[in-house]
Amino acid sequence: MRSLPNNFRRMSAIQSPRGCDKALLITFDAFSTLFHPRRPVPELYASIAHSFGLPKSKVTDERLKAAFKTAFKAQSKAYPNYGREKVLRGRYQGPRQWWSDLIKMTFAKVLDDEIKDLPHGMVEKLLDVFASDEGYALYDDVRPFFRDLKTFKMAKGAFDHVVTGVISNSDDRVPAILKSFGLSIGNVRADRDRSSMELPGFEQLGIDDGRNPMPMENDIDMIITSYEAGQEKPNRLIYDVAARQAEQCLPMIDVSRFPGDSVEWTRIHVGDDAQKDYTGAIDAGWHSLLISREDTTLDIPKDAKHIGSLQEVMTEIESIQKQQI
Repeated sequence: MRSLPNNFRRMSAIQSPRGCDKALLITFDAFSTLFHPRRPVPELYASIAHSFGLPKSKVTDERLKAAFKTAFKAQSKAYPNYGREKVLRGRYQGPRQWWSDLIKMTFAKVLDDEIKDLPHGMVEKLLDVFASDEGYALYDDVRPFFRDLKTFKMAKGAFDHVVTGVISNSDDRVPAILKSFGLSIGNVRADRDRSSMELPGFEQLGIDDGRNPMPMENDIDMIITSYEAGQEKPNRLIYDVAARQAEQCLPMIDVSRFPGDSVEWTRIHVGDDAQKDYTGAIDAGWHSLLISREDTTLDIPKDAKHIGSLQEVMTEIESIQKQQI
């Protein structure tokens, strides 16, 4: 992220008469909160494998499901958070290698090592499918919700600024997946320890032109993944990184003109996992909403705020907004 001149700060260009600007940060989990696989993952794996000539007698949904589960557990233990720590030491190539090796391990178990090398291009095809709307679909309430949220951003209410984000225990394919649905995605990322764009991965941003768009121009202003942030939810660090990076989404002012200006933040996180999303956000000092989807089994904590649709998020925002007035 380009550094600012000493006399500039990211804040409101118009000082609030209340003495400080009030800002809302609303973030979402990605997988099973905003989008889901178009078809069951084992079914998609099998379909692609069959198209590359692998035998249907061996490559079945059931065998793939069991093999994937075993391989995923082993890979996560050997290379937690997509091998990030080894990546920083130059001993691993990050998410692309992580997923490529997982795919090879999965099919080795399914094929009982009878086929040593997978067909040329099959691994790359699987990686591509699960980086776009070819492999994933939005839940039905997502587009209507972001339309309503964009209208809310434009309105003059209790919040001077509204910043939207995603916090995901995932790799850097998340922006590409969301963009493939036609959502407008800002360029703010985690940038912790070293620039997130220096970590080997999937996403490639365009050349930075120095432009920092107003949050109202995006559906989602920033995306914070565990691979880029350095820790997975429910670790507080990833929430703290999101809180810090949200400031990058605010416009700039010359603090020599407004030396007393500051921002008071209200932060809300929405996700489907009771421990990683709900409890993790609460422990970080945020508000939190636990959403249940049809294919999600929830262990709902006592007194948790539980919703069944993103449309209920607006009700919570409006309730908090009334408290700000």
